[in-house]
Amino acid sequence: QVQLVESGGGLVQPGGSLRLSCAASGFGLDYYANCWFRQAPGKGREGISCISIGDGIGDGTTYYADSVKGRFTISRDNTKNTVYLQMNSLKPEDTAVYYCAAGPSIATMLGYNEYDYWGQGTQVTVSS
Repeated sequence: QVQLVESGGGLVQPGGSLRLSCAASGFGLDYYANCWFRQAPGKGREGISCISIGDGIGDGTTYYADSVKGRFTISRDNTKNTVYLQMNSLKPEDTAVYYCAAGPSIATMLGYNEYDYWGQGTQVTVSS
């Protein structure tokens, strides 16, 4: 079955950390660009971090939205067919449902909202 499955969400206090995982089955994640999106209640979807198609040597080019730059880190483990989002220094405004996606390029996914695969989402709540 071809799918993306996110995990790792939960409740965390401000200043805390979480690591989200997005495991792919049925296809190779590194053949696609991978992005993390989030959607908070009453707000639109925000593309927050992406990693480009793998080059067979190491991780590809990364992108971070200003809202998460310096706090979040995206990475991909090709042996586990999984992409991660390490989230540090979490703030209440980071509360949202987080989704991962795979598509042809970072520009296509962020600029045109086009993707090939989309996960079911995982809830992240930052609250004291």
